[in-house]
Amino acid sequence: MKPILIVKTGGTFPDMAARLGDFEDWFIARMDRSASAIETVSPFSGGVLPEAAGLGGIIITGSHDMVTDRHPWSEKTAGWLKQAVEADIPVLGVCYGHQLLAHAMGGVVGDNPRGREIGTVTIRLTEPGRQDPLLGGRPETSLPVHACHSQSVLELPAGATLLAASDMDPHHAFAIGRRAWGVQFHPEFDGRILREYIRCLSAELGQQGQDADQLMAGVRETPESEALLRRFQVLSA
Repeated sequence: MKPILIVKTGGTFPDMAARLGDFEDWFIARMDRSASAIETVSPFSGGVLPEAAGLGGIIITGSHDMVTDRHPWSEKTAGWLKQAVEADIPVLGVCYGHQLLAHAMGGVVGDNPRGREIGTVTIRLTEPGRQDPLLGGRPETSLPVHACHSQSVLELPAGATLLAASDMDPHHAFAIGRRAWGVQFHPEFDGRILREYIRCLSAELGQQGQDADQLMAGVRETPESEALLRRFQVLSA
């Protein structure tokens, strides 16, 4: 059985990691560990990316860095991702990973002109999104998800299919190739993790004209979103 590789592109705040675990822990907690082997590599701290052909699937995490910073490790990961998509390896990019996938395939990433999107938000599925094997297959045409980002995919890569949009981000999810997806939201977050992010960013949010208490009050669990990680495992089999 080929493993699913979590490509860790950053880490959470140290105090959060001490109490709640780090990015890879949140993904693994919502996956079926009996269905596939799960490995982690951290290119941002010097980890070496393996040959993609030996992998059953790839998940790229979020990051506190920005794709537009063009860090050498990030640009190298982008080139590796492009090769993986072209080799038909299943790929799921999340937040930074969503943006990095778009960048790798020729899309445009930058500051979201609508500002930071954070909290439990609703994404609306497009018609292709409703038919998509990862996001679709349910009667609902919208999906509650957890979001926390200030940059976005401003222009989709050529050949990409738009799957979902929110009020603040018209490119919240896309597919490219046969088995590669980017999602701006966080299927690995639960309500506790999102509340911690709102708390940690409360001063910054206030400066941006957002009400942290109101955002806290709007947080709810998103089991439909979390279930996407197990769906991805099935699609990677």
